[in-house]
Amino acid sequence: MHTFVPTNRSQNVKYFNKHAILDLILFTPGGISRVELAQKLSLTRAAVTSIINDLIEADLVHETESRVASSGRPPILLSVNPDRFLVAGIDMGATHLTVLLANVSAKVIAEREIPFDIAQGPTICLDQADALLKELLSGAKLQMKDIAAIGIGVPGPINAEAGMVIAPPIMPGWDRFPIRSALETRWGHPVSLSNDAELGALGEWAYGAERGSGNLAYIKIGTGVGAGLLIGGQIYRGATGSAGEIGHLTIEENGRLCNCGNRGCLETLTGGNAIARIAQEIVAVNPRTILADIKPTERITAVDVANAARQGDPVAQQIIVSAGDHLGIAIAGLVNLFNPDSIVVGGGVAQIGDLFLEPVRKAVQKRSLPASAQTVRITTALLGRRSSGMGAVVQALSTALHQFTEFGES
Repeated sequence: MHTFVPTNRSQNVKYFNKHAILDLILFTPGGISRVELAQKLSLTRAAVTSIINDLIEADLVHETESRVASSGRPPILLSVNPDRFLVAGIDMGATHLTVLLANVSAKVIAEREIPFDIAQGPTICLDQADALLKELLSGAKLQMKDIAAIGIGVPGPINAEAGMVIAPPIMPGWDRFPIRSALETRWGHPVSLSNDAELGALGEWAYGAERGSGNLAYIKIGTGVGAGLLIGGQIYRGATGSAGEIGHLTIEENGRLCNCGNRGCLETLTGGNAIARIAQEIVAVNPRTILADIKPTERITAVDVANAARQGDPVAQQIIVSAGDHLGIAIAGLVNLFNPDSIVVGGGVAQIGDLFLEPVRKAVQKRSLPASAQTVRITTALLGRRSSGMGAVVQALSTALHQFTEFGES
């Protein structure tokens, strides 16, 4: 989540409480009452009322009467003002670029996805993100000044303080490029930079399959494999921002060389690139599959394998099942390590469905300790391909709301 540091140290406690209250109002479905806020934050009613009055005066929060029938007076519920401002969320994947525009209630008002190649480097890729954002704004009859903040996710390890990626395996030319400062200079708005899997965890926690879960792992299976970890309600990045690089766990000690430089990584066995490569290798020696109809063989993609599997092709189905089993082995280690209550599997490959997910569940049940395996839920991402983009919206909303609160903008 967004980390806020007040500029006026004498007001640290007040600002901390104000931002905690804003987050609770923003992420509580249907609104929340003053009494509930006081209970959840262990604050007095007077302290909550003082803060709420400030937020109402700033037009950030509205009051509504509860529609739930009760014997007494219906409680007054608090919700964010959905029309206070707009934010943008950008999901910059290895092969796709998605931009969303949303209001304060995270209602998406415009969205577009285009093919993309992260390996083109920061200059070309950031120009494309800028062009797509401005095109989306223009189509909605909006301008850059209508945006309050922008969240962006990229498929690499993030140094959040510096606003850059550090030694990203699939982002050649991006190492230590000042992404956040470059975009803030270009756009004139605060930009939050995160790993795309972290944003997937945030998106699913805020608006998806595991809304409100305190300990969640989001596993993104796209071109590669990554994980976003939500522990105790907070994103866990580790000492240098590299936490969650599950794709580079060693599964086969002397396995195939990975693009990270090691051998036998999960990413060489699961993920879009791995599934496509394995299919190409099998078709070269075993043409008894409908995948052999794709010429040349090098054109076979993970989407082709998934489509063939859905049509009942046994070769394609075995490739998908094997990929799911290998992922399950890695997730079992994750379950034993930090005991999450929820595992959400997202990304393009996850859209294959139960053919991919059932081997994951079986491997986790087989290889995890019973105390952990019995309680963990393993689901596909409710938001689908939107998970990371909506996580970027969450970050942008948090940034914007806290900026408005800190500086008292109207």
